[in-house]
Amino acid sequence: MELMNKIEQDLRESIKSKNEELMRTLRMVKSDIMYEKAKGSAELSEEKVIEIVKRAAKKRKEAMEEFAKAGRNDLAEKEAAELAIIERYLPKQLNAGEVEKAIDEKLKSLGEVSKKDFGKIMGMLMKEFKGQADGLLVKEILTKKMENL
Repeated sequence: MELMNKIEQDLRESIKSKNEELMRTLRMVKSDIMYEKAKGSAELSEEKVIEIVKRAAKKRKEAMEEFAKAGRNDLAEKEAAELAIIERYLPKQLNAGEVEKAIDEKLKSLGEVSKKDFGKIMGMLMKEFKGQADGLLVKEILTKKMENL
């Protein structure tokens, strides 16, 4: 659990340096991880920890959008700051061009595909990307590619 160790180390450093925002955000993320760990008896894998951190980032994005819609820019900015901290702990995200290139390669390797194969292909792509690409982006690009078939 390399990521968990990094989060704990950064949390200790933020406590020592009295960085309130970093400390508060990392405590929330660590709390989420410890909650998941308490639900199951087995040790959490690195992939599971990344999934939990991604979920925390997604919560911040959604909250930020909702606060912005409601005109609460102060709260939206707070969520954006927390999101920026959380994103430091996520794997590098692929951009749209890289995702599109990977989808093209996958479709070529599969050969003849139809729109009925969308779910199967989407599942293969998401396993391949393993948290490096946003599912909505992958779905959007794959949908466009499948329409042109």
